[in-house]
Amino acid sequence: MMEIGVYSFGHLARCADGSLASTAQAIADLMEGVRLADEVGLDFFGFGEHHTRSMPVSAPITLLAAAGAATSKVRLGSTVSVLGTDDPVRVYQQAATASAVSGGRVDLTVGRGSSVDSFPLFGYDVSDYDRLFAEKLDLLLAVNADEQVTWSGTTRSPLDDALIVPRVDGGLKIWLGTGGNPGSCVRAGVLGLPLAFGILSGSTEDWVRRADLYRVAATRSGHDLDQLDIAVASHGFVAADAAAAKRRYFEYESEAFAAYAAEHGGLGVRGRSRESFDADAARGGMIFAGGPDEIAERLVEFHQHLGHSRHILQMDLGHIAQSEWLRAIEPLGTGVAPQVRKATGRR
Repeated sequence: MMEIGVYSFGHLARCADGSLASTAQAIADLMEGVRLADEVGLDFFGFGEHHTRSMPVSAPITLLAAAGAATSKVRLGSTVSVLGTDDPVRVYQQAATASAVSGGRVDLTVGRGSSVDSFPLFGYDVSDYDRLFAEKLDLLLAVNADEQVTWSGTTRSPLDDALIVPRVDGGLKIWLGTGGNPGSCVRAGVLGLPLAFGILSGSTEDWVRRADLYRVAATRSGHDLDQLDIAVASHGFVAADAAAAKRRYFEYESEAFAAYAAEHGGLGVRGRSRESFDADAARGGMIFAGGPDEIAERLVEFHQHLGHSRHILQMDLGHIAQSEWLRAIEPLGTGVAPQVRKATGRR
């Protein structure tokens, strides 16, 4: 069975006069999107974390609480929270508060982060990238397990029988997010955590191999595979005209890469030709842009290989107009999701 949804880092929409929306308006636009996702029957809406002008969602768990109060059905989560530069106790407390506000519809995905913007911003040394994440994940899992926590490590002061409230009945579902790093796949398996892939490229075969790493590590560590999940976050776009969906999404993706390059001095940005985009947007590729029937078929086919339980699309890349983003959310909920549910056994 597979859930279908949307995730976002926020975007500065291009207005009718050609100007760009403010970062404050980007957050308001995001709330309009999550309300629509709830209305059209999507299963999940995720809030990522970046610290740039072009992607201004810097406090995803704050948005989880706001979205929990503004919606009634859609499940909500962070995608991801950069745990290495945050405090695990506060992350848990804020997520538990958002869960209470939403009636238990919140889960949490934590990761090391796809960029290092938050390290200098919050006073951390990027050379401690993995050590910070490993220790803070250990503390977060301890806090999730018990309301009275005793813990010690090297990255923060110890806790001695500390009371952590409020609580989530049954505990928060905490996913480990990764862009496909093999060590992260193994870490999730060893810990018995659900695994969330952030996918920007590659093939079905590439990601099946990473999922196999995860499942083998989980099995060797004594975890029940039936109790574990894999989620996928990828680029994608849905419109009635499949050719137009691909053309427009290529334009928005190119615009987003250019903005990232400008904000980071060109570091970490790969070139993109229309030919390479079309290869990634074809069957077996990892960009899911096209018409509703095509995208539903491709998602189901990928699910049959990977066995994942959630697939979410980032559709608001570049400076897409708010109205166009909303028009893409609607067919994902009303056209794609029902077909996927039927094919994967959900009603």
